[in-house]
Amino acid sequence: MVTIAPSRRWGLARAGTLAALAVIASCSSKSSSSANTADAAADGADASDAAPPSCGVPASFAWNSTGVLLSPVSDETHNLTAIKDPSVVYFDGKWHVFASSVNSAGAYSLVYLTFPDWDHTADATFDYLDTASGLSGYKAAPQVFYFAPQNKWYLIYQTGPPSYSTNDDINDPTGWQPAQNFYAAEPTTVRINKNTGGWLDFWVICDDANCFLFFSDDNGHWYRSQTTIDQFPKGFGEPTIVMSDLVASHLFEASNVYKMRDTGKYLALVEAYDPSSQYHRYFRSWTADTLDGEWTPLQDTFAAPFASTANVTFTEQPPWTADISHGEMIRDGYDQQLEIDTCHLQYLYQGLDPTMTALPYNSLPWRLALLTATP
Repeated sequence: MVTIAPSRRWGLARAGTLAALAVIASCSSKSSSSANTADAAADGADASDAAPPSCGVPASFAWNSTGVLLSPVSDETHNLTAIKDPSVVYFDGKWHVFASSVNSAGAYSLVYLTFPDWDHTADATFDYLDTASGLSGYKAAPQVFYFAPQNKWYLIYQTGPPSYSTNDDINDPTGWQPAQNFYAAEPTTVRINKNTGGWLDFWVICDDANCFLFFSDDNGHWYRSQTTIDQFPKGFGEPTIVMSDLVASHLFEASNVYKMRDTGKYLALVEAYDPSSQYHRYFRSWTADTLDGEWTPLQDTFAAPFASTANVTFTEQPPWTADISHGEMIRDGYDQQLEIDTCHLQYLYQGLDPTMTALPYNSLPWRLALLTATP
């Protein structure tokens, strides 16, 4: 285990991000139920009687972004150039971030970071899961959640096919079990539709009865398969195509799906790029009444997106990134239903220095930063 040293960019940007971090700290503190109880007691109210506010389905999005908060850390056996594809939960009084790392040879593996709050990311602990857990070999694009029916933590990732590991204690980076696959072979629907693409960026979310596996193929298709809560993680059937686009980059990869608290609706995000964004990455969004239902466009263009440089205000100038790429919402909980509070929207994402975008993809120096929704 090593300690992350402050990045140069964080050191330079720190003074300029205090206002944004004050907003972030106030929002992130809600993730602790004890903090909510203390606030209610201070008001002379019984916390159990205080119903949380409901902000409904957002009609549009606007964000403030921090500068770089999390950067890769190297040691004698890990010469890292990027940290990317984060998944994040708040549990047991601290933040837990799982992410892909990329080394100087372009090889991917998984890393695990923890820190108490967003004002102390420079002090985060950093574990390499290829050695801490024995999860060696290609593993990327993680997603973490607690599967309450089994009292286990699940780490979903890609090894080529969709794979997973389990752990009884998220705080123990050595506790992740060896990788298991969701499928014995690539499904026929994927094989005949992916063309030169490949299935990737796997995402699990459950309702009260079923668990759903969403993923992309980099060929303009977004897929869904499902199994029952009782069968999970087994029993995923032949996927169906949820959405498709003739322009593959308009429905590209890095999908997220969340339950919006108190709305009865779900929110889906998919990364895209096109000429309107000068080929920089951004996120489109859709809503649905059920996880196996029809998805309706919400904000789905670069000019009116879930998140792009068109609706993000940066705390430092010039902006540290022109890409809003693969990330995850800050959840209002940590279980398999992936619930978010639309009154307190935040998104942990990857970006990179705009002067570095001409490099080969696996040499790009991705870093992590945090978006916070503004009124």
